[in-house]
Amino acid sequence: MPRKSEPLRKLGFLTIGLFDENDPGAGHRSTLDIIVLGEELGFDSAWVRHRHLQFGISSPVAVLAAASQRTSRIALGTAVIPLGWENPLRLAEDLATVDVLSGGRLNPGVSVGPPMHWDDVKQALYPETADAENFSYDRVRRLLDFVGGEKVTDFSGVEGIEVWSDRVQPHAAGLRERMWYGGGSLRSATWAGQHGMNLLTSNVAQAEKSEDFAETQLSHIQAFREAGGGRVSQGLVVIPTDSASPEQRAKYQAYVDKRTPRTASPIGPRRMMFARDVIGTSAEIAEQLHAHLGFQEVDEVAFALPFSFEHEDYVQILTDIATKLGPELGWRPA
Repeated sequence: MPRKSEPLRKLGFLTIGLFDENDPGAGHRSTLDIIVLGEELGFDSAWVRHRHLQFGISSPVAVLAAASQRTSRIALGTAVIPLGWENPLRLAEDLATVDVLSGGRLNPGVSVGPPMHWDDVKQALYPETADAENFSYDRVRRLLDFVGGEKVTDFSGVEGIEVWSDRVQPHAAGLRERMWYGGGSLRSATWAGQHGMNLLTSNVAQAEKSEDFAETQLSHIQAFREAGGGRVSQGLVVIPTDSASPEQRAKYQAYVDKRTPRTASPIGPRRMMFARDVIGTSAEIAEQLHAHLGFQEVDEVAFALPFSFEHEDYVQILTDIATKLGPELGWRPA
């Protein structure tokens, strides 16, 4: 079985931050506690998902602002912010502010396209401009320019007692180089590479040249690098069971079994593919990852935590990843 010649350099994790509608504070505090635990375990990065009108994190930038004040080292990322819901100028201000507060640890990941359930939300989101909104890559380009310090307006200077800037303030030096694109197609991977972004791959990809997930992910990574892109991170769902109780193992396996049928073949008109969740002991998972064509091409990961588990399950999974799986992959804690 082929193995990577280079050890895993950076180890991260991704969480959706679920909460109870009747007690949302508890879920958000749990997410912050998980991020703090990640830093204590030596993880290099913690990433949060973005969910609108659901019971997961709807404002990842706000959550990461709070996390930045509870941690001192771990990188904090979004995977990913759908820009169809955002004004790039306002988002640039929020991202820069949190990056300054975190001491330069923010890693914003974004994507484009119309918001999910567009016909249902467009009148609430863009009541007067829905038909004119541009959901193309231009929305990302604008964000990159604003984050990078390009001029926003021709006006600057002193007016009365107020001082005005012609670019986003605060300016977060280095943030432009830490911008990521969540891409699952050859087109997205190529565009991200051409525009100097980093690439977040996940457990979802568009079947284009192959119906084998690993081969498809490999083609996206290669296209990104050929286009001049920077860092690449892989984000599969990984569930180590080394220290899990019998009850946890049974729950984890049931979760994986329920999700496995969707991995059989491409789904829908866009032919989207889902990777199989990787479950087992850390030694077993390491063998599977070493044989994965996508994993062989990266030196950093942000393993996704399952959506619907309990806080104690995440503690067990993260502890096993950091203390058992990571070392199996050649990683050493920060």
